[in-house]
Amino acid sequence: MIDLRAAVPRNSKAGDHIRTEFNHSWMSLFRSKTYNDPSLNAGCTEFEVNNWTISEFVMERIVPVVGIRPFPLNELMLMVSAVCRFKPAKIFEWGTHFGKSARVFRETINTFGIPCMIHSVDLPEDVQHGEHPHADRGKLVRGMKEVLLHQGDGLTCALEILANDGQNGRILFFVDGDHSHASVTREFRAILEHVPDAIVLLHDTFLQSGTSGYNIGPHEAINEVLADRNGKYRVITTNTGLPGMTLVFPTPIGN
Repeated sequence: MIDLRAAVPRNSKAGDHIRTEFNHSWMSLFRSKTYNDPSLNAGCTEFEVNNWTISEFVMERIVPVVGIRPFPLNELMLMVSAVCRFKPAKIFEWGTHFGKSARVFRETINTFGIPCMIHSVDLPEDVQHGEHPHADRGKLVRGMKEVLLHQGDGLTCALEILANDGQNGRILFFVDGDHSHASVTREFRAILEHVPDAIVLLHDTFLQSGTSGYNIGPHEAINEVLADRNGKYRVITTNTGLPGMTLVFPTPIGN
């Protein structure tokens, strides 16, 4: 099959318009398609999903919308798998940016019929940061009823919402803000202390040698926080290359 997108100039308004129309046409082919629940074996003792179903869904519904950056295919599959397997009632994430991760979660809960609200937090407007999206903040999820956009400190916002709304059902956290060792340690430790049965996804967790120049702060933070948890949590990681993603969940898995 010829990919017509390859013939379109990458840096032009006309090219952007044609690619947008192509993606809309591509999405319309699959919008009416239904997918079986990939977590039908919900009583299993290991983390298990139907990888074929997840793969089809990611390629047909997710990649045309968000692409593969900053989340390559294996990370997109882990994000979708975690939501399908644990079926959270609330998802808290920080590091909204354009809303790619929030859109992944929204498409997943919407397609698989998972009742869930997504709370996405980014920096306040007056904070200066190289990755602050400002006017483009959350543009991929604006107006979607399943997604609420907030500004402030991600951890603080999440805990305040939980304190006001109560913790009913599973809670999933996606930690993708400041990837420093200190920030990830603070956030991850507080999550497990306040919500000990939380499901936690953490981004940029790839481990490489100290001479590589890669930021290994998130990886070290995860190990340090879990070191005194006496094996109460299981870990799944996409540690094959950058950027890397880690899923942490309590044992036993339960239903």
